[in-house]
Amino acid sequence: MVLLWKLISLLPFMSCSTEEETLHGPIFIQEPYDTTYSMDSANPEILLNCTAKGYPLPYYRWKQNGTDIDLTMSYHYRLVGGSLAINNPHKKQDIGTYQCLATNSFGTILSRKAKLQFAYLENFETKTRSTVSVREGQGVVLLCGPPPHYGGLSYTWIFNNNTLYVQEDSRRFVSQETGNLYIAKVEPSDVGNYTCVVTNSEAEQSVRGPPTPLTLRSDGVMGEYEPKIEVHFPETTYAAKGSSVKLECFALGNPVPSISWKRSDGNSLTKKIEHNKTKGVLEIPDVQQEDEGSYECVAGNSRGRNIARGQLFVYALPEWDKKIQNAFLSLYDSLFWECKAKGKPSPSYSWLKNGQPLTSEERIQIENGTLIIPMLNMSDSGLYQCVAENKYGTIYANAELRVIAAAPDFSKNPVKQMSVVQVGGEVTIGCKPNGSPRAVINWRKGSEVLRQNKRVILLEDGSLRLYNVTKSDAGVYTCIATNQFGVARNSGNLIVKERTVITIPPSNMDVTVGESIVLPCQVSHDPSVDVVFTWSFNGKRIDFNRGIHHLERIGRESVGDLMIRNIQLHHSGKYVCMVQTSLDSRSATVDIIVRGPPEDVKVEHISSTTAVLSWKPGIDNNSPVQIYSIQTRTPFSVGWQAVATVPEVINGRTHKATVVDLSPWVDYEFRVVASNSVGIGEPSRPSALLKTKAAVPVVAPTNVSGGGGSRSELVITWEPVPEELQNGEGFGYIVMLRPLGSITWTKAVVASVEASKYVYRNESITPLSPFEVKVGVYNNEGEGTLSSISIVYSGEDEPQIAPAGASALSVSAAEVEVSWQPIAWNRHTGRVLGYEVLYWTDDPKESTAGKVRVNGNVTAKNITGLKANTVYFATVRAYNTAGTGPSSTPVNVTTKKSPPSQPPANIAWKLSNSKICLNWEHVKTMENESEVLGYKILYRQNRHSKTHILETNNTSAELLVPFEEDYLIEIRTVSDGGDGSSSEEIRIPKISSLSSGAIKMSQRVNHILTSGIPLLSSVLITLLLDD
Repeated sequence: MVLLWKLISLLPFMSCSTEEETLHGPIFIQEPYDTTYSMDSANPEILLNCTAKGYPLPYYRWKQNGTDIDLTMSYHYRLVGGSLAINNPHKKQDIGTYQCLATNSFGTILSRKAKLQFAYLENFETKTRSTVSVREGQGVVLLCGPPPHYGGLSYTWIFNNNTLYVQEDSRRFVSQETGNLYIAKVEPSDVGNYTCVVTNSEAEQSVRGPPTPLTLRSDGVMGEYEPKIEVHFPETTYAAKGSSVKLECFALGNPVPSISWKRSDGNSLTKKIEHNKTKGVLEIPDVQQEDEGSYECVAGNSRGRNIARGQLFVYALPEWDKKIQNAFLSLYDSLFWECKAKGKPSPSYSWLKNGQPLTSEERIQIENGTLIIPMLNMSDSGLYQCVAENKYGTIYANAELRVIAAAPDFSKNPVKQMSVVQVGGEVTIGCKPNGSPRAVINWRKGSEVLRQNKRVILLEDGSLRLYNVTKSDAGVYTCIATNQFGVARNSGNLIVKERTVITIPPSNMDVTVGESIVLPCQVSHDPSVDVVFTWSFNGKRIDFNRGIHHLERIGRESVGDLMIRNIQLHHSGKYVCMVQTSLDSRSATVDIIVRGPPEDVKVEHISSTTAVLSWKPGIDNNSPVQIYSIQTRTPFSVGWQAVATVPEVINGRTHKATVVDLSPWVDYEFRVVASNSVGIGEPSRPSALLKTKAAVPVVAPTNVSGGGGSRSELVITWEPVPEELQNGEGFGYIVMLRPLGSITWTKAVVASVEASKYVYRNESITPLSPFEVKVGVYNNEGEGTLSSISIVYSGEDEPQIAPAGASALSVSAAEVEVSWQPIAWNRHTGRVLGYEVLYWTDDPKESTAGKVRVNGNVTAKNITGLKANTVYFATVRAYNTAGTGPSSTPVNVTTKKSPPSQPPANIAWKLSNSKICLNWEHVKTMENESEVLGYKILYRQNRHSKTHILETNNTSAELLVPFEEDYLIEIRTVSDGGDGSSSEEIRIPKISSLSSGAIKMSQRVNHILTSGIPLLSSVLITLLLDD
């Protein structure tokens, strides 16, 4: 029942919610304004206007001087619509300030204040005025003295009852401030009667005063005197911005003074300022802030000058910069209103609610032009007015605050019935129900409550936003809106379609005139949408229906390729493939460059290392050539290569250049390539094949080395010089050599182009002597460069000493070890580079001996792959580059018997205390087999290749139970002859696979002997599980 009053308050809004757009509080169409009523008016009624629109229609009240007017006095007051009619107005009773109040069910607004004044003009007193007597040439002031009045007056004077008014000129002036007539210098023609005429336009009256006689004194003429200012504008004048102000200034004097105006602050008078013909009045129309300042009136004649000064201040009525606007807010929302007005002086602010002053209190905060209500309740609804006021005026800004309370409602803003989005895109489903206070929003997809995550975002306004949409996001989404007055639901369907993707886009191409190309444009898209392909060329769409030559669309459905047949230069440019569906569009852009090469490349002159080329420019394809580059090809190059030129950079205006750094005596072809801002064009046709002139070779052979050979020989080798570096005919090599430490070189010529070796023979050469060697080149043009010096040793003698202490040891049935003592050698006994072991048997069927070598100082060598139980003989000899030396005394050794051929049998295993106990039968060997010395257990985990070995002299062994994977186990014998045959592989299950009880298995495996006789043995595997 706590909310009952709120529900009752809601009823008027809920019952007419369909007409909410027409329901509003009063808004003034007409407001009263200041009125001046002529007391002599023939109209017996005053009408103060007030009209307001509103629904429901407003009713009206009026205040006079802040007090409600009793409109029941129908004989004096009556309402005409909302306007106030005052019948037979009385000055004392009705003068004052009036305000209109308009009220309907939404509240009350107060109009601006309007002053009612009564205009009148009484008659002059009939008392005769005294004669004014002055001397000729003297100045005079005739006083008007207007009668009692209200309303603005204007003044004129009549001379001698003439129907024409006294004309103002530089000598005569009528002040509209005082009504007085000023004559700067009296002349005899001025003598007569002067009458002041006063007019009140608001009272619609004019009255004449009694005449004032002006006479001349008989005591002579007044002499000249300096000006005396009699009409002086005020020292301080206030003018409203936009109004017109008149400053008066007039002086008496003889001669008649002239009047001029200026600003005292140094600013010049603006062009808009007007002077009357006497210059006695300075009028400033449309006064603005820049007109404010000090003004001077200067009166001068031949006797002197006089100055009057005054200050003009500009004030401004309040004027709105920012008004408050209607606010339709939910219950418990906050209100912030701000109004701003400008004016001079700056206005102050006050606030009204329903026509009554509003002050700060616990819930309402008022500061200058701001009004804040942090938490609204229903009682805050009403019509508010911000009042801005300075000493010159007051303005009102009106707005309605409507506090709304209602259950959520989707009737005006339903959820979109169908939303379409593409895979990978994002979509926002709006949920903006009406409701007050604002509803709490939740979303469901089908029956699933949606929770916010990286892809699903619940926006502040209640909308649902999905990012990176997938096919699974399709479905029905329901927005659930809840507040304290009810719950509302509304649903919409989300359809997810595949994105359109250009899977094979076209790519930039450089082509030559006459080629045919295909620009691919293929897409993947949602099958439910149609795809339209369009192509454009240089910004213009290609119309294939017009039968354009060279261009053809090929493909259908998801293929929109463009074929360009027999391409021409004018086909160069930018091509765009545009793919359009009802959901999206994609485009791909490529640049096609069609090139024309330079022409007629000619070699004008050629030397051994240079060639002078010229050519004609080709077609620049609408983009001027910026750079030319030259390429060469020789029988020795891989394709075309860029070359150095003079000038180094060949600009597009140059059509001749010198190619440098060529190799002599080589056949060359030349071609030219043009480049512009678009890219590189096709090369020109090659020039004719030309050979450069011969020259002395400059490249020496590389990798000069040698050594070896027979006694008294020096072998020298080198890397031959390639043909393209031989530089001419008659190419050969020059070999220079000398013993290390000698001064004199021995020179030899090798005339063969392909030679890479030279052998120098001399019986005096000591074996293994060092020589300095260098190899050079020559051709018919002369001798060229020599290589750097290399050290090469002469040939040597074979070793002269046989190794001592040779012995042999049997390692297994197939392996023996031969060892010996090293030779202590010198130059005379022959260098030892290593040792060579020869071995053989005395079996006549195997007459071939074996031979193995070791390098350096190794003194033992194992020989493998031998026959079991066989006698082998071995001898050892040293070797070097010249050959082998004498052999040692032969030694013999017998290989061991063969390892056991039978594998371990009757293998059994059992599980005990997390251990595997293995047992097997002892293997009995045959007479020609080595005795069993022990056993090897080889085991590994199922998925690993690394094998572990456990050796034992017994016929049993223990292993830990595998926890994670099965064990694979095999057992083999160990003997002097080596390892014997292995048993069948046994799989031990991991511990988790083992179950209680006993499982017995047996396998029978056939073993095939080398003799081909099958034997049957059995492997019994027994699993005994401890209870």
